[in-house]
Amino acid sequence: MNTLRDEIIDGTRAPGSKLVEREIAAELGVSRLPVRDALRSLVSEGLVTPRPRTWAVVREFSQSDVSDLNEVRSALETLAFRLAAERRTRAGLAKLRADLDEQQAASAKGDGGTARRKAADFHQTVTELADNALLSELDGILQSRMRWLLGQHDDFDLFAHEHEELYLAIEARDVDRVDELAAQHLATSRAKIAAHRRNAGAE
Repeated sequence: MNTLRDEIIDGTRAPGSKLVEREIAAELGVSRLPVRDALRSLVSEGLVTPRPRTWAVVREFSQSDVSDLNEVRSALETLAFRLAAERRTRAGLAKLRADLDEQQAASAKGDGGTARRKAADFHQTVTELADNALLSELDGILQSRMRWLLGQHDDFDLFAHEHEELYLAIEARDVDRVDELAAQHLATSRAKIAAHRRNAGAE
């Protein structure tokens, strides 16, 4: 049920909103069984909070949750970007370039939803380029929450620009430059996420 996951990550289904099996099944034109299975998966992925004997709700991430995600993201991505620069392949680099091209095209058109998704794809591909099985395993466990975190901003052009710089440094295998850019990118992201959440709370 990728549709339901994408709607939560994209914010189409707002934090705290009810997720009632029969209503979702009717919306998506499916039976209740795949919806029930999808909700169980989304609970395990950290995107949905179960409410026994009633309905599930879209998770409302607290400031503490966001801080925890940022700390873990910082550790994992610093390593992922460094390993990607050391181990990238021609095929992996081509995939990374395709993700970035789609992100930049969406940003230029003002298509925020696609720009956010392709930016998250860029980060996922970087983890693939790192070629570390344990890192990929950890990424799989956290992927949905990290994709949600990566979407908490509105500055599409800035992130596309920073990804372009990271791509060029990975392409050049310039590990020191990648370390510098990754630290800058993480700092930018933390600041933009904080601003996005403040603005959302003011609405």
